[in-house]
Order: sequence, then structure tokens, then C-alpha cells
Amino acid sequence: MKLYYSPGACSLSPHIVLEESGLPAELVLASTKTHRLEDGTDYYTINPLGYVPLLELDDGTRLREGPAIVQYLADQVPDKKLAPPNGTLDRYQLQSWLTFIGTEIHKGFSPLFNPATPEEYKTIAKDKLKSRYTWLDEQLAGKQFLMGETFTVADAYLFTVTNWSKRVGPDLTSLAELQAWHARVGDRPAVQAAMKAEGLV
Repeated sequence: MKLYYSPGACSLSPHIVLEESGLPAELVLASTKTHRLEDGTDYYTINPLGYVPLLELDDGTRLREGPAIVQYLADQVPDKKLAPPNGTLDRYQLQSWLTFIGTEIHKGFSPLFNPATPEEYKTIAKDKLKSRYTWLDEQLAGKQFLMGETFTVADAYLFTVTNWSKRVGPDLTSLAELQAWHARVGDRPAVQAAMKAEGLV
């Protein structure tokens, strides 16, 4: 397998899941600025949408979109319990979390990274994100991870996008449950390994 990634981008999520899974994979750096690989290949010839992550299987099949990729990886190693079994209510709960993170958190950061976004709109975007994180903080009370006592792919995804708040806001330091959860996830050896490989620590 090959995982096309860019350091610190949302592709960190499947990178963490790969580390947690122990599955062998080649990491291929795909710059989100130049859209070129290190050998000069135009990344648009691999993913016409131009963004990461993209997982290429050994038979050449390509899978896009982080939430789909992390579930695929988790299902290759069911004993690791990175995702509940397909068809169970817990699996739908996991998919609910992945959808929430993707639509309410991940996309909420998009205007904050765009230099063309007016400052007044950035303020609105930060306020919206803070309200979502405040709700998340309440959901984490009394739990180790999003799904309870077990780390799942949803934690990898939320950890990845939450890291962006340090660069572009909002300020999340007042959310004690979230901060404790973030530290817990960040201390995992697989998370440290992925971040070290991407030059983030």
C-alpha cells in the first residue's frame, strides 16, 4: 500500500491509523502547495482532486477521503479494535463521529487557512468551531476516547484537525476535557511515531 500525505494535513489521520494497525505501507509525500511528488510527478495525475490523503492498494486501486481510508485500514486488522465491526450500532456511531468531525470541524477550519477570507468571516468561523468544540468537551466527560474506553479511528481524525487550532484558532485551552483527551491521544506511541515521521515533533 501507499499513503499519499502532506505533513500535518488531514492525511495525518490515516498515517496514525497505519501506525496503530502495524500494516506495512509506503508513505509518499504529496505537497499541497506545489501538487508535485518528490520525483516531480504531477499529483493531479494520481488524484485529480489534488488533495490528500489517498490510499493506493497493492493492486493499484485508489481510495480517497480520510474517513473511508481509516475505516478500510481498521477493517484489515479487526483484532486491533480501531473500528467496531461492520453492521453493528457501534459502527454507525463511529461513522456518526467521523461525519461530524468531517463536516462540522474539519471543514470549519477551511476558511481559517485561506488568506483571501475576510477577517470578520474568520471570527465567525472561529466562533462556530468553538461552539462545536464546547459540545465535544461535554461529550468527552467521563470517557477516555470518543467511543468510550477504546481508541478508534475517530480519535485519530479529531486529534489531527484539532492540532490546527494551535496555528489558526480558535482558542481551546479552556476546554478541560478536550485538553485531557488531546494529551492522552498525543501520548500514544503510534501518534508520536506518525508525527515524528512527518517532522511535526
